Amino acid sequence: MFASVDPVILARIQFAANITFHILFPTISISLAWVLLFFKLRYNKTGDESWMNAYRVWVKIFALTFALGVVSGITMSFQFGTNWPGYMETVGNIAGPLLAYEVLTAFFLEATFLGIMLFGMRRVSNRVHTIATLLVAGGTTLSAFWILALNSWMQTPAGFEMIDGRAHVTSWLEVIFNPSFPYRLVHMLLASGLTVAFLVAGISAWRWLRNDRSRDVMHGLRTGVTLAAILIPLQIVAGDLHGLNTLHHQPAKIAAMEGIWKTEKGAPAVLFGLPNARTQSNDFEIAIPKLASIYLTHKVDGEILGIDAFPDRHPPVAPLFFAFRIMVGVGLLMLAVSWLGAWQLRRNGAPSKWLARVLVAMTFSGWIALVAGWYVTEIGRQPYLVYGVLTTAQAASKVPATMIGSTLAMYLSLYLLLIVAYISVVFHLARKAGKNGDPSAPVIETPQPVIPGQPRSAS
Repeated sequence: MFASVDPVILARIQFAANITFHILFPTISISLAWVLLFFKLRYNKTGDESWMNAYRVWVKIFALTFALGVVSGITMSFQFGTNWPGYMETVGNIAGPLLAYEVLTAFFLEATFLGIMLFGMRRVSNRVHTIATLLVAGGTTLSAFWILALNSWMQTPAGFEMIDGRAHVTSWLEVIFNPSFPYRLVHMLLASGLTVAFLVAGISAWRWLRNDRSRDVMHGLRTGVTLAAILIPLQIVAGDLHGLNTLHHQPAKIAAMEGIWKTEKGAPAVLFGLPNARTQSNDFEIAIPKLASIYLTHKVDGEILGIDAFPDRHPPVAPLFFAFRIMVGVGLLMLAVSWLGAWQLRRNGAPSKWLARVLVAMTFSGWIALVAGWYVTEIGRQPYLVYGVLTTAQAASKVPATMIGSTLAMYLSLYLLLIVAYISVVFHLARKAGKNGDPSAPVIETPQPVIPGQPRSAS
């Protein structure tokens, strides 16, 4: 079945499947940890137990998400050796330390204090538990810092020199703070925040529709909608700045995203079309004249390089063209829903049924925008693995297509099962919280030992 398929293409699809599945979970855990800290700080300030109830519900979802992120990350890392040996052989002097820094400074921090978050709620002081939550939140963000430093370096490599076909660091500051890193980090953290905002709002709205009107539900609903309403304008600005940075360093990616085949001044913004690689044009194109030049160069007649400027070194146009429009379309929908939701909650104090249903439908909308944006970033780098340094074909292994194809089928089946299971468990935890009516019971408690001759405590 797979024998006739190019092994490099299969290896790329397999890695794409792994990274797509993996990125879903760190994206949630990064920002959900900060939402948990917000719930905890509100409880500390007000003494209102409903804030702690919200914390108890969502810390379970955080633990589930964290576990899946760790497991899928381990699986993904194996592929550096199996499918892409040329990657570490060429740039391992840079990639290896950055990945190690992530494990040593971030993962250990998260894993250690997550135990206190889950098991220490009634075993340590409230202050220590709050500090543990803060450290876990900081650890998730620090993890994103190191991973995005490496990914950004692969997009805009800096601070190195090639000696005998291998990359050697000349400046770690330039490697880490490469030209696209600040934009990519901010863009990703905001995407994480939006993903969690709609997750929290959607699950809370689902509980509200099931007549669970407890105060922790309303806390989650207001927190999610307000967070989304604040972050989406910031994401639009960050996305625009990131686009300008990409135009400077990766103009071929911009040409593919915008569907611009010919270099021209006053380039139009293509709203819709079907990219046709054979004719080097867009079929059924709907475009606004000169608009692309205006928002990319801030000049009406600004010149935009087209695909024709990169005859042998440009990414596939159609995947980027459609993924970019999915990302933008979902972002605009988030803007409309969050602002309408914030207005309605402020005016009425509770959502209408139609708003609650829309929020439930958009519970995992952040995943859609995130994956679409990630595909734009990663496919847009092709044919390079490290832009301008190492091509994908050069890094690929000699593993037969049949072997890659069989493991790909296994991965896809397993990932589909796990995603369905994850979503089911998330709603199960929300349903259980609503059914119990009082989710204030400890997350996990073990019986205290009984000392002979000593009476049991009242608790």
